[in-house]
Amino acid sequence: MMKHSLWFTIFSFFISSAIADDWAKWLGPTGDSVYHEQGVITSIPDEGLKVLWEAPVAMGYSGPSVANGRVYLMDYVRDTGELTNNAGTRDQLTGVERVICIDAETGEQIWKVEYPRSYRISYPGGPRCIPVVADGKVYALGAEGNLNVLEADSGKQVWSKNFNVDFNSETPVWGYAAHPLVYRDTIYCIVGGEGSVVVAFDKNTGKERWRALSASSQGYCPPSIVKHGGVEQLLIWHAEALSGLNPETGEVYWSEDLKPSWGGAIQVPRKLGSQLYVAGPGAAALYQLENDNGKPGIEMIWRGNPRNAVYAVNGSLIFDKSAIYGVDQVASALIAVNREDGSRLWETQEPILAEVGTRAKHGTAFLVRYKDSNLYYILSETGDLIFADITPDGYKELNRQHVLEPTNATYGRPVVWSHPAFAERTMYARNDKKLIAVDLNESHYSR
Repeated sequence: MMKHSLWFTIFSFFISSAIADDWAKWLGPTGDSVYHEQGVITSIPDEGLKVLWEAPVAMGYSGPSVANGRVYLMDYVRDTGELTNNAGTRDQLTGVERVICIDAETGEQIWKVEYPRSYRISYPGGPRCIPVVADGKVYALGAEGNLNVLEADSGKQVWSKNFNVDFNSETPVWGYAAHPLVYRDTIYCIVGGEGSVVVAFDKNTGKERWRALSASSQGYCPPSIVKHGGVEQLLIWHAEALSGLNPETGEVYWSEDLKPSWGGAIQVPRKLGSQLYVAGPGAAALYQLENDNGKPGIEMIWRGNPRNAVYAVNGSLIFDKSAIYGVDQVASALIAVNREDGSRLWETQEPILAEVGTRAKHGTAFLVRYKDSNLYYILSETGDLIFADITPDGYKELNRQHVLEPTNATYGRPVVWSHPAFAERTMYARNDKKLIAVDLNESHYSR
């Protein structure tokens, strides 16, 4: 009997490990806003979703990351200064920027690292970037360019950089928001400064490997790696152009003129097959990746105009075989786009705004697709968690539950502007007061 029980325990452990995902970087384990865990609930039950725990936090746009049973988060404790949240004004704050480690099961704080940091940015309500967890380290980039690499278990500092000091870069008006990319033995960061829009560091020591590109502004778009024709390339989108680089050397393979409004290169390019969709304020295009005898290239398929495409800013884009989905910053609506020609299939403000039909600006919702299905988990700026069926034919809301108070504000309305994480059969989400864990484990609910 004891032997049978032991084998059952071991078997259960491996099964549980096989179906559990971490969310250790921006947009999840596969970097495409897709949630893969098994055994999760796909519709909100009559009794509602359970909040497992709440943990106090301070201001921040930075979403949580989850790895090895721990949640990592950045926030900002303000001492002085006011938030006007005026897009054209740099507010000045003094305070403390923090990296926090929390037990994913209990919500108890394990460690925190903090340092004084003044802010002089627009929308200064805290750090933007999700901490990246890789190989026992946490890579945390603050709103004013402080990159701290910490031991994941203890918070002990391994190495650090100050982009303003080390590279003579100016913090962009909306702060450093491009999530670092850890790939193999390198970390790629959007830095700024002459010849250093992107800098590659040894992820273990912080030693600089190379730097590349100059632009009027480094922008806010996270670096990403794509592979086409057997060749890997690092995609960098800044205020002037979209470029493909050799990730090993920084050599520029190609550059394509794609200038967003107000330097707002924000959304990470989304790849499907050999196609690449890139969109931001005032700029959207679908490209064909090419390979000419091992030399990467790119060719435009179509370019957006004011009546087509989707111009996403805050929320994430989903590019799948049926359509392109995203939240348009002008319409404040979720829009479905025909990938063949960029025409709009449908649009709705229902999963975004508290008052549908208004002319709100920069409406935001964070979309996460469940596996290869039509089911989407959506965290709205209203603080609602929405379950929806989304296809090229339309948007169908299945149900929703209010889970967070909108504690920030923009254009006169309250908002939650922080991407959630999905791991441990749980959704982890935050506002400027607390981090919550919402139970998605289907075995915990009656049927």
